[in-house]
Amino acid sequence: MIEQSVGFRRLRRAVLLLLAVFTLTPVAVMVSSSLKPLRDVQGPWRWLPSHLTVRPYLDIWTTVPLARYFTNSLIVAGGATVLSVLVAVLAAYPVSRYRFRGRRLFTVTVLSTQMFPGILFLLPLFLIFVDIGNSTGIALYGSRGGLILTYLTFSLPFSIWMLTGYLDSIPRDLDEAAAVDGCGPLRTLLRIIVPAALPGIVAVAVYAFMTAWGEVLFASVMTDDQTRTLAVGLQGYATQNDVYWNQVMAASLVVSVPVVAGFLLLQRHLVAGLTAGAVK
Repeated sequence: MIEQSVGFRRLRRAVLLLLAVFTLTPVAVMVSSSLKPLRDVQGPWRWLPSHLTVRPYLDIWTTVPLARYFTNSLIVAGGATVLSVLVAVLAAYPVSRYRFRGRRLFTVTVLSTQMFPGILFLLPLFLIFVDIGNSTGIALYGSRGGLILTYLTFSLPFSIWMLTGYLDSIPRDLDEAAAVDGCGPLRTLLRIIVPAALPGIVAVAVYAFMTAWGEVLFASVMTDDQTRTLAVGLQGYATQNDVYWNQVMAASLVVSVPVVAGFLLLQRHLVAGLTAGAVK
């Protein structure tokens, strides 16, 4: 038994080491390429640059308007995250705590929207935004607000489902104790349930942010030069005559910093929220 246990630990370490190498190799390539002059990344591959340079990290801000794309992505992803969390909390609480007519139909309908590929909604959303703009003057097409609403429709169904599962794990005795103290449903939600459901809310927020941050298809159709996001703006480093691969790698590393930093800071809450929601 001891020999089997030692052998299993060694096998596990070997598998984890291979997975780590497989995962970190692309990151090492990105870092190495971002510190190379352009001629080093256009010729035969070489791990080490002919000479180290930080010039790509300076040029990325002038080759394309990266700062504007970065700002657009933060506004769009942040707006979609805030709305997704707000609506998901207000929708998941009654689904979890009350038994009303149509509750099961609502849940099934919400989950069924995840069965369809997103590209099916591209043309209908485009036509709806254009028609709204023509009839009311509200510019949704080509605006950050329209893109926020688009990403909200992507993240909201799964957010409601996941948060409902997490709220189901919170004892109903808390609601009853709050009712005895004179709290209404809304006050109970804000004062009792939301603090207790913080890990689940964080998981929903991270999911909504990641969904909006890296989306390409809808961002390439629903935006213009002024509202373009990072996922689309990175294509600007490829011109008709050349591709600035060193700048592409440098920009990719720079735009990954907010997501990686946020994930590391919220990892504990994220794992707790996903685990509790998945169990339910």
